[in-house]
Amino acid sequence: MFEGLCDEIGTSQLVAMRRDLADICEMVENHVRTIDENSEMMSGSKREGFRLKGSDIDTMFWPNNHRVLWDLSQSQYYNTHRKTVTLILCDCSDSPPGFILLYLLSPSMDRHVQEACVRMKNRNYISSSKYTQIKCSESPFNDNPHGPCVSGIDGEIEYDNAYCFVSDFWPPSASAWIDRCQSWPRPHVVDDIVKNGCHLVAIGHKLGIYEDHEWRISFSLAENKLVCTMNHCQFLTYGLLKLFLTEIINRGLDDDDKLLCSYHMKTAVFWVIQQSTILHWCPQNLLGCFWVCFKLILKWVYEGVCPNFFIPANNMFLSKIYGEAQHQLFIRLYGLYEKGFVSLLDITSISSYIIDAIHNPRLSICTDEHALIPEINFDIELFYEMRTYGSSLELNDCIKYLLTLEHMISLPLLTQYQVVMLRRLAASFLQQTAFILNTEAYFHENKLRYISDKISRHMLNLAARFGCITDLMYIAMYYYKTHRYMEALSIIEMTKVKLSQPCLMNRPNVDAEKYIEAVGGQTWSTKMRQALACYIKLENRINYISELVPEQQSSLHNNGTSLYVPPFIMMNMLEVLCYTYVDTDKAQRALDDLQTLVHYDEGQLIPLDYMDITWTILEICQQVTRNL
Repeated sequence: MFEGLCDEIGTSQLVAMRRDLADICEMVENHVRTIDENSEMMSGSKREGFRLKGSDIDTMFWPNNHRVLWDLSQSQYYNTHRKTVTLILCDCSDSPPGFILLYLLSPSMDRHVQEACVRMKNRNYISSSKYTQIKCSESPFNDNPHGPCVSGIDGEIEYDNAYCFVSDFWPPSASAWIDRCQSWPRPHVVDDIVKNGCHLVAIGHKLGIYEDHEWRISFSLAENKLVCTMNHCQFLTYGLLKLFLTEIINRGLDDDDKLLCSYHMKTAVFWVIQQSTILHWCPQNLLGCFWVCFKLILKWVYEGVCPNFFIPANNMFLSKIYGEAQHQLFIRLYGLYEKGFVSLLDITSISSYIIDAIHNPRLSICTDEHALIPEINFDIELFYEMRTYGSSLELNDCIKYLLTLEHMISLPLLTQYQVVMLRRLAASFLQQTAFILNTEAYFHENKLRYISDKISRHMLNLAARFGCITDLMYIAMYYYKTHRYMEALSIIEMTKVKLSQPCLMNRPNVDAEKYIEAVGGQTWSTKMRQALACYIKLENRINYISELVPEQQSSLHNNGTSLYVPPFIMMNMLEVLCYTYVDTDKAQRALDDLQTLVHYDEGQLIPLDYMDITWTILEICQQVTRNL
């Protein structure tokens, strides 16, 4: 059972790695942002360390120059004379527990805030519904309101963006939570949570008299810290509840009919841990831990009361789980309760482990992380996780990020995952900077173009020095773009040799034995340089090579920020393009090689979900060589 959940959810080392990467990327972002820009924070299950199928990416955004107060006396902590910060005061008088109204104490220079204001009680209140509508209308990606969030799709990834405000102070309505934390969490965690305040997200209570204008107090930051303090058995129990909810309770239901959500599962685990209902959170007792949490949820549904962990007076069932809907949900859950642990067998990914746990309760449990996840599997996960970070930037932003990374790489207390992530980010920003410089230098005189070219080439070489094998291809792209076809072909030949190594990791295809023999036990930086082939990531707002610009524009039109190209396809494409200007016979042979690869690969070097861009590139190469 424990092994099955570690396979599906992750070992403690894997989960720690995911969190560390999210933390360091957020540190970089916050270090770069100015007072006039928005801060952002990843929240939800991805930030907690889950990578479950179907999960979207939740991100919170808030203006740095707006701060929410709970009491007028708190204004003394801000320099209002310089008018760099807009102060907002809470009005809790007419709202249900956990919800508030926000009104401006000082004028806001933010156009979105100004347009979202409504006049009530002789004050300018910020309407949550108007604020969300404005954010939707301003989005270039046809986003839609979804609860307190603005939802959309970036390529194939669904996201929920919550546009909110931040308070540096802990809300008075949650002060009793501090006194309640006797056994869990630890005092230093409580202090850290309280000093970091909370957020206000744009949604009102459905039974409130100001539903369209109210804001909900969000404890996302606090909840993430609490999840990170869980031991791994507690985290796996939370994960099992999420799987149980998705694959059993809500299976076959439309979104409107899903009464229970993942947040209810998390709240149940919080309450069970804090009330010390379970004395032994250990792998051997995993099913028992799950059962205690499930019984608490069943009790809540029966009573129609789900108390918020921070503000218990906020009944999270109040506006949704009542009457006939509550009755039907209870019958459904009680039926699962009567079936006992057998009901978990419908979770297909771990059903075989559950059978063993039910029939052999004294079965020995493997808790050795190195046995649960081999070195190569961990490396695959780490390198794939690193790929998901980084975004397209303007030149000035790239420079700010590079200066920030230079400063942060020498910070103490960085984990090994964070160091390699900073190197990966640095390679990405160096590559972006090089191509942006080249594009902008086109409009300047020869001397400036020469200097810019020299800097760009140095940046690309530096990125390749501590990046992965396929970072060499950015150099080849640059040489092709600047008409240095022989130099580009030289880089391509070098890359070919490196990509022909038997130890190559071209996710997910890799010869485990050869990989471990070549780089096993080495640092991740060494593994990246010697054995890793990453997909070529092209930021859609940057011109790398003109032949791919139409595809980037098409991707951008479909809400994609980046275009990913399989490394072997990009290498063959560059070879065809370069030889077209150097040797037409070799260009034809390179095209034949590309056609053979596309037609007969069968998923070895080109995953099936990348065949669209692959066929497009083949077509581009055929047109360039006039092979119609």
